[in-house]
Amino acid sequence: MNTFGVAYRTAVFGSSHGALVGCSVEGIPPGTRLNLAEVQHELDRRRPAQSLLVSQRKEADRLEILDGLLEGMATGTPVVAAVRNEDADPSHYREYFRTPRPGHGDYVARVKYRGANDPRGGGQLSGRMTAPLVISGAFARQVLAPHGIGFLAHTVALGGVRARPVPLDSVRATAEANPVRCGDPKATAEMVAAVEAARRERDSVGGIIEGVVTGLPVGAGEPFFLSSESALAALLFSIPAVKGVEFGAGFAAAGMRGSDHNDAYRLEGGRVVTRTNHAGGILGGLTTGMPLVVRVAVKPTASIPREQDTVDLDAMTPAKVTVKGRHDPCIVPRAVPVVENALAMGMLDLLLLGGHLGGDRRG
Repeated sequence: MNTFGVAYRTAVFGSSHGALVGCSVEGIPPGTRLNLAEVQHELDRRRPAQSLLVSQRKEADRLEILDGLLEGMATGTPVVAAVRNEDADPSHYREYFRTPRPGHGDYVARVKYRGANDPRGGGQLSGRMTAPLVISGAFARQVLAPHGIGFLAHTVALGGVRARPVPLDSVRATAEANPVRCGDPKATAEMVAAVEAARRERDSVGGIIEGVVTGLPVGAGEPFFLSSESALAALLFSIPAVKGVEFGAGFAAAGMRGSDHNDAYRLEGGRVVTRTNHAGGILGGLTTGMPLVVRVAVKPTASIPREQDTVDLDAMTPAKVTVKGRHDPCIVPRAVPVVENALAMGMLDLLLLGGHLGGDRRG
């Protein structure tokens, strides 16, 4: 399935080493003026070759609008957007069809698609497919910005280094200014060192990204199967390399008592708020009006330039493989804007479904 959403529907297309990747987006209110420079800015945050810590594949990721906008405004028909693959190098990938790379989808894709899958860069099972998520999310956040809803993501752990809790205003001011997108300056230096050490050892590291959504109304979410947690978790798990998702206190809640985990209510300026936010802004699958806080665990990059054990699938014999090409020793910094924009994409769908933006409720 290449489509996500009900009221705000995003269909992705393309592949890592094909002509392009892109998306078709339905649900942008007709007449919405979209600032394409802001969409390009989000793509620029995700693109490779931003620093020596990430892949040196040279992709400009120039946004192309193929349909759905007239003089910068949404026409009510699907908005179709794409970026071209301009620096694809498929020369190494055919061998991985026969000797699959550990940690990649090479083997399972060959079995599922009966040998007809595109092995170049993983085909559609590639981090390259996150560019359409960024495009859709960049559209969505422009729809939501006039309603006071904002999105922020940042690195809170990388290579075994954990950042200290930092106020959101400080994160906004500092995270984009460093190559690991972390708001804690001390942890930033240690994270950079961890990535560089992994690169020297021909290895890779993973980490944790925290996403925060502010300005949400109370009650967004459609229980049972489209609760805020279920819908957003499904979307975040669709990002390649994400292996875990938690909201609020997350797994730490399992070690807490109810008296500690429960968020006590209080009044603030006539509004009902909570003293703490262990629930991460969601109760009963519905947003509480407090900041929505979610963290995603990103595995170490699977493509590492050291020899590993594999199997020759044609001869059915043990084999060795060494991954060649241009790869990130750590995918986490480039995944930060992906998480941020995916949250915008998912929240717009839930808010439209619930009629929270003034439209009709759809079930």
